[in-house]
This record gives sequence, structure tokens and C-alpha cells, in this order.
Amino acid sequence: MSLSLTARLKEARAHTLTLAQPLSSEDMQLQAEDFASPSKWHLAHTTWFFEEFILKPLGMKSGMQEAYRFLFNSYYETIGERQPQGKRGVISRPGVAEILAYRHEVDALLWQAMASGLDDQLMALAELGLHHEQQHQELFITDILFNLYQNPLHPRYLEKHDAEWDIAACDVAPGMVDFDGGLVEIGASDTTFCFDNEQPRHQVFIAPFRMAKRLVTNAEWIAFIEDGGYEDPLLWLSDGWKIRTAESWQMPLYWQHQAGYETYGLTGMKALEPNAPVTNISYFEADAYARWAGKRLPTEFEWEIAASSERSDSPQGQTTEPALSQLFGRAWQWTSSPYIAYPGFKTSPGAVGEYNGKFMNGQYVLRGSSFATPKGHARVSYRNFFYPHQRWQFTGLRLAE
Repeated sequence: MSLSLTARLKEARAHTLTLAQPLSSEDMQLQAEDFASPSKWHLAHTTWFFEEFILKPLGMKSGMQEAYRFLFNSYYETIGERQPQGKRGVISRPGVAEILAYRHEVDALLWQAMASGLDDQLMALAELGLHHEQQHQELFITDILFNLYQNPLHPRYLEKHDAEWDIAACDVAPGMVDFDGGLVEIGASDTTFCFDNEQPRHQVFIAPFRMAKRLVTNAEWIAFIEDGGYEDPLLWLSDGWKIRTAESWQMPLYWQHQAGYETYGLTGMKALEPNAPVTNISYFEADAYARWAGKRLPTEFEWEIAASSERSDSPQGQTTEPALSQLFGRAWQWTSSPYIAYPGFKTSPGAVGEYNGKFMNGQYVLRGSSFATPKGHARVSYRNFFYPHQRWQFTGLRLAE
């Protein structure tokens, strides 16, 4: 029997607090770059979301609604003015204790409202809020890792090793799997939750293609480095070469090379695992590697068809002996597809219409999920998206041809 929405929301809200437990108040204030929000801002913003979209329409509010409405709105222009994204780190007050009290107050009101019964529209917004919370749980991890990395001592987020946070190695041999292509259906159905950018379901024609059995590994990436991959402009897109040069990229984010290759992770610096998937690479790096390897990045439609095949694995683990491995739970996988609307896409009414649609410009689609993606959040039709130069997320690649 599946859990009720209230039970699932309570689990999600509690899990966010669990992620914060290893951090000090000072840790949670850090914002090293505009894109990496402070941990305590995530705690507050995910709370603000429920207050703004669920409680406010019901005439319910916390004692701090108006002040926090400015501080913890993210990008909703229709809601009003807000703290600039790059200056979230200067919000020293309210402190962590006050934000935790805010979460407690809003949660109490939320459980009260849900016990009284929400109409269909508010129930849909509450479901959206749950998945929004899960998105911020992954951002919580990627942001704190980036923020802590700026400390020359490279402190650990976790003091003890926890296999749950490992990017597991894979013993699958390299190789490609053939797919027929043809006229196929893409996108999410109406039977389960999805974000608006996954719809409408529609037909596309795909030529026959081949997809790599597994993700590109650290060892394979080292071969790219040592063959001069970062030094050859013929491998790079023009904008990629510009940023590689401007930022002196020589290897993925968090990598170091002294006596050997090391990488920074949630438990600090450690030797690189050769057979683990490479992560923290930009679209530009992934594209350059694919060209060096004589392959290309898959389109998002190829990825979805391959992942939907009964020869592939899935987040639910419903199939056996998959031809493709590491589709989910290791690293987000860059595709060559620009993040644009599906034919017939319509934004949701009201402020939540700003959730995805307005970002359909200048970004690329990633598919799958990473080891930091909350369980149950990934699905075959999920469309993640980032700018091509960004690499603080756990992003990797799978080759196609």
C-alpha cells in the first residue's frame, strides 16, 4: 500500500533536516558563488514554497511570512521583489535556529491544512512541493560540497564513510548496444507525477543508433587528459574553448593531480576510483571527450528510448540482465539536446508557471539521475537542465553513435 501524500511529505521534510545535521551554523552560511546557495537558504526556501503556494491561498500564514517572502523567494517574478541570488550568503539573520523554528511552524500549519482536506488544485501543488523539496535536497548536497571545497583544508561533509554517498564503480566492459529507432513516443504520461516540461507526450522520428553500455569512467577520462584533450582546440566548441582557457580547465572539477589523481568528495580528498563514472564535467568537456573518442553525445530522445527499452535498467529495477547499466543513480548524463519546449507545451497557470518554462533558453538537457538524487525522484522522462559551462553538479556522460 502506497504512503499518503502527507506521509511522503513528512518523510521528505524530515530528510532535508537529516542532510543538515553534519553542518555547523557557519557551514550553512557559506555561498562561494552565485549559483551555490547557502544550506540554510535551502532550508528556508523549501519552507517558503509551502507557505506561499499552499497556506496563503487558505488564509493561513506564519508569523514571519512577509519578511521571509522577500528573503526566500527564488525566481518568481509574479510574486514580487526578492533577495538577489548572488547575495543570499549575506543573510546572516535570521539564523539557523530561527529558520528551523520557521520550518516547524509552517509544517504544523501544513499538516493541519492537509488533515482538513485540500482541493484538487492545492493537492497538486502539495505534490509539486514534495518534488521541489527533493530537487533542493540534491542541490543541498552539490552546493555544500562546492562551498566547502573553497576552504584550503578541504573539510569533510561526512566524517565517516557512507556507501550511500559513493559514486559506485562498474565492472561492465565497454561496448555499444544497437537500437532500431523509428517513430516513437516521447514524454511523460498522465498516470503519475511529472514536471510540466516532460509533457505533452508526442511522437518523434529517431534514426537507428548505438548507445554505450555504461558511463565514461575516470580511467577513460585520464586517457583523454594525458592525450592532450584539454589542449587541443580542434576538439572543443568555440565557447567551450573560451571558458576552458579563461578558467584554465585541465581536468574535472574537484580533481587534483600530484603523486596521483585525487578527487574531493563528501568525505574529503581521496584517491580517484578508476572504474567509477567521471563526474563534475561541463557540457563542453563532455562534447570534447565524445569527439576525441570518435563518438558523440546522445540526444535526449535517444536516451529516453534506450532507457525505456526492456533491455535497459530502470529506477524501479523491474527488468533483469539489462543491456545498459548506470542509467540512474550514478551521474546525470549530458545529452546534445537543447532545453526547449516539447510541441504543444503549456505553462501552468499562476506563479508556478515560472517553474520550468522560462528557463528554456541556452541550456542543455541531462537525463538519468545521480547518486545524490533522492530515491524515487528519478524517472525515464525526467528532463534536468543546466548551462553548458556548469560543472558543480554530479554530471557525467554516456557515448552514442
